[in-house]
Amino acid sequence: MSQSITTGQLARRVVNREKTLILDVRNTDEFDDWKIEGDSIEVMNEPYFNLLDGVGPVAEKLNKDQEIIVVCAKGNSSKMVAELMGEEGFTNVYDLEGGMKAWSEHLEPVKLADLDGGGSLYQFVRLGKGCLSYMIVSENEASVIDANRMTDIYEKFAEEKGVTVKHSIDTHLHADHISGGRQLADNTGGTYHLPSKDAEGVTFNYAPLEEGSNITVGSTTVKVQPIYSPGHTMGSTSLIIDDQYLLTGDILFVKSIGRPDLAGKAEDWVGDLRDTLYNRYKKLSDDLVVLPAHYSFVEELTDDGSVKARLGDLYQRNSGLQVDDENEFRKMVTENLPPQPNEYENIRQTNMGKMNPEDEKQREMEIGPNRCAVHG
Repeated sequence: MSQSITTGQLARRVVNREKTLILDVRNTDEFDDWKIEGDSIEVMNEPYFNLLDGVGPVAEKLNKDQEIIVVCAKGNSSKMVAELMGEEGFTNVYDLEGGMKAWSEHLEPVKLADLDGGGSLYQFVRLGKGCLSYMIVSENEASVIDANRMTDIYEKFAEEKGVTVKHSIDTHLHADHISGGRQLADNTGGTYHLPSKDAEGVTFNYAPLEEGSNITVGSTTVKVQPIYSPGHTMGSTSLIIDDQYLLTGDILFVKSIGRPDLAGKAEDWVGDLRDTLYNRYKKLSDDLVVLPAHYSFVEELTDDGSVKARLGDLYQRNSGLQVDDENEFRKMVTENLPPQPNEYENIRQTNMGKMNPEDEKQREMEIGPNRCAVHG
């Protein structure tokens, strides 16, 4: 009988930088595309089919008394491998419950700050995909920004805090993951906000997210100020919270910048992207704390497990903000594009309300790493 570890327990290890050894038994091509990462995580790959006749291929590389966490796609093969290793005398082997499928869906909440006027700001870190979403809590109300499709996590968190989700906001029409924004608003009776320039062809009602229209959360001074910041999409809109925090969506990340081509419009939108990064954001305070909707590298996690950076510091060290020549910038963006996210067009159609896949199909559509960034 093998022991199991939950995604939540593993997430805390990643965030706390605890030394952890993972044996990933998926096929090598799946492993190479997407794996569990962390500053103190060591990962080795040995495909499951190599271990069916015995665990010899890994036994010679590992100590039988060291802790090992076995990971597979959905949690079945890892359990079998863990049991085989136990029969061979390995004494400290765990399998990850639900495998990479469950890892992809885990959200780790991190408190970012107490806001002026009594509110609080939380970041939800989706370690398995690099997605970041946010919740503002103030008085008896909450606002969620860029929600993932696992809406029950936000609903439970709001219930624990004794607040009701009044606003669900998407900074843009997402194409790399299925948004939970509209579903969350439906479930809680809140208002769903989406930039109107990204809403052409959607099949549902929404409140336009427009520059100059504050969204107040609670009865305190917490305000969400949208600013139009195109480039990743035509409608991309950033949010300023409490005059302290800049939620950049997929326009600006800590170590990279947003890609402008998820609708096949890289050449058309690269000018908007540059204008937002080199002009619009430049006019904002250097002291704003940038809170993006994604991260690409585990080293972007700070000591408390959050992802954030001061805007002025990013202008000094983010290579995507260092390209003075416009033609060089255009070349950098259009020639350094990563592969399109898996099924991105179907994800866009789902987020527009034109498709409604079953839950299992939605999980499959999202499998894989974050591919929203351009690295200079």
